[in-house]
Amino acid sequence: MRLFRRFIIAFISIVCVCNFNTLIAQIERPPNIVLIFIDDMGYSDIGPFGARDYPTPNLDRMATEGRRFTDFMVSAPVCSASRAALMTGTFHIRLGVHGAYSPKAKDGLNPREVTIAELCKQKGYATAIYGKWHLGHHPKFLPTSQGFDEYHGIPYSNDMWPWHPRYEGLATDDPKRREVYPDLPLVENDRVVDANVTGDDQKYLTRWASERAVDFIERKRNQPFFLYLPYSMVHVPLFASDAFLGKSGAGLFGDVVMELDHGIGTVFAALRENDLEDNTLVIFTSDNGPWVGYGDHAGSAGPYRESKQTSYDGGVRVPTLFWWPGKIPANTNCDELASTIDVFPTVAKLIGADLPQHKIDGKDIRALLFGEKGARSPHEFFPHYHHGELQAIRNDRWKLVFPHSYRSLNGRPGGKGGLPVKYDSNIAELALYDRANDPGEEINVIDQHPEVYAELLKAAKIFRKELGDKLTKTKGKGIRSVGKLGPNDKQLAW
Repeated sequence: MRLFRRFIIAFISIVCVCNFNTLIAQIERPPNIVLIFIDDMGYSDIGPFGARDYPTPNLDRMATEGRRFTDFMVSAPVCSASRAALMTGTFHIRLGVHGAYSPKAKDGLNPREVTIAELCKQKGYATAIYGKWHLGHHPKFLPTSQGFDEYHGIPYSNDMWPWHPRYEGLATDDPKRREVYPDLPLVENDRVVDANVTGDDQKYLTRWASERAVDFIERKRNQPFFLYLPYSMVHVPLFASDAFLGKSGAGLFGDVVMELDHGIGTVFAALRENDLEDNTLVIFTSDNGPWVGYGDHAGSAGPYRESKQTSYDGGVRVPTLFWWPGKIPANTNCDELASTIDVFPTVAKLIGADLPQHKIDGKDIRALLFGEKGARSPHEFFPHYHHGELQAIRNDRWKLVFPHSYRSLNGRPGGKGGLPVKYDSNIAELALYDRANDPGEEINVIDQHPEVYAELLKAAKIFRKELGDKLTKTKGKGIRSVGKLGPNDKQLAW
């Protein structure tokens, strides 16, 4: 009997120690980070932000279980500049990244910059990116040179290829097809695995990214991981796999969003099946507003003015969700100003990583994330730079727009069937908008609020001194150099 008792006591002790060690491991393990970045998705393109023409059940559930950010800004209303800011927590203009890199570009994100992936590597994270990179396509700029263990996807936008609908009717070998863009490559890590991505391939870009994301989660479930999912869609040209083609009842755009939602749903399912949901932060957002010139192949900015390539809210305010069960308050909204540049320092604080020695512009928004009582935006002012110009500046309520040129449809409908219409060239007037009462930025109240105008103008002068401004021919003292391809650097070949 005594021997039996000793056995039971020993067994219980072992179980307790094992459970305690498991508990300690769970407590000490930093959270997984999943960052989902959609291309050209407008503010109102998913259910939680107003879309009603097609279903997005997985993103609806993410919003119900998480937190919507309704005043979430990108650094720039265009691809590469926006992505550089997200990856580094720094205004794109400080980095020297302004527009969207083409296949002929010799520039890229400077390897001296620190990316979120490199931040996570400090703490032993596994890192992966599946989708569109667009921060330089030569090896020294590719994700595997910027902190990512794994990469699979296209190196820049999916319309940078010879098969745009504008070339319809031309022979496949007609040299006019390749006057602007070469064949679009598919890259794995640092090598081309498909030198000529076709339309049949593009149908599977969303599926491939989702499948690889699920596989990565399953392979890395026992260590902390950072998973970056910058999907190629809904950037034109639009493609959906046969399983979703024609299923939305809202045209090809609806089909594409449905497939994205489904793919994101498989990622959530993988987290749940591997018991990772309680220790994983998932972020969903977009790189800029919709490309409305494409009409029925573009999304919607909802109540906000203009679209991609403008500094009005339709170009820079994006649909954003944060999800972390038990940590982020479920089914709540945050209406405070926040930005993609805040992801970097917030992740650093969450995982205990050291910030880089050089200056970043993002702020820690954990208080907003976790719904702390009385939490306010850490941004007193937020500048809107585009093409090196300080086109606007805002605070929590007011937005001051400086005279500049921008493209607009001026109320005209966009194109059909994948072909765009031409934009008009507009000149923005010097204007002050009350964003609280005029979210569409329609009524100029600059004469009624001279004190607000003076306050924002003073803040703009400070940003110009630091970051420059082509509109006023000001050179900023805080600009860093962009990455350059040197004569001895290897080039991506396909």
